[in-house]
Amino acid sequence: MSGNGQGDDHTDARKADGKESSQGIASPGTGASEVDAKAASYSFRYSLDYPSIGQCIIINNKNFDRRTGMNQRNGTDVDAANAMKVFGKLGYKVKVYNDQSVEQMKQVLTAVSKEDHSSAASFICVLLSHGDEGVFFGTDGSVELKYLTSLPNSFHPGACRGTDLDAGIETDSPDDEGARIPVEADFLYAYSTVPGYYSWRNTMTGSWFMQSLCDMVSKYGRELELLHIMTRVNHKVAVEFESISNSPGFNAKKQIPCIVSMLTKEVYFTP
Repeated sequence: MSGNGQGDDHTDARKADGKESSQGIASPGTGASEVDAKAASYSFRYSLDYPSIGQCIIINNKNFDRRTGMNQRNGTDVDAANAMKVFGKLGYKVKVYNDQSVEQMKQVLTAVSKEDHSSAASFICVLLSHGDEGVFFGTDGSVELKYLTSLPNSFHPGACRGTDLDAGIETDSPDDEGARIPVEADFLYAYSTVPGYYSWRNTMTGSWFMQSLCDMVSKYGRELELLHIMTRVNHKVAVEFESISNSPGFNAKKQIPCIVSMLTKEVYFTP
């Protein structure tokens, strides 16, 4: 919350030399950060008043080079097909890229990020592959997940997690024309599991997470707000699934997805 005349804004972070930062960030010459309120007509829904709802990119990696040591991901084709069907019905233009190397994934996402998205309301990217803490696998090796998820940032249109400062960017939304928002705003990341845990996949019916996601979006995509849908996805994965395995230590295990939201408004797929 910004205060009016209540003092300077300070960062809760240490400088690169390890010393605490003592200089606040405030409006030039005021000593305080001030906000001009918007008119009462402000909308808490993202606008769908665009020619297209957007496109959905699906990267589906099933087969891996032997040198990676990764097994074939049987069941992932079911996930890709279900996602293509569900988001296609919502009006998204869906493209599936199968068995992509690290370089191919970079090329796909970079090319998409350079397209003109001014006529689209949103963008969805589905990444299906092996993963580990902070990394995502192409068919020939791994890449930092942070790198892949940073590429769509160029679509633009209280605790610190680092020392970077967000300079903001001017939004092109018809509801907030001329407003400045953080560069990391308006994104939602849905991970199949929380950090450090396995993500389970059935070789016949697909991953627990994608089964649940597609089921909930199919049932409630034209009715509920996105975060409400994702809560139901979490519930379905947590309650309805449990592993069955002959491998020691892998039987009767559970899973919970992880939803990270930087959204600033409510997401509906229909007006």
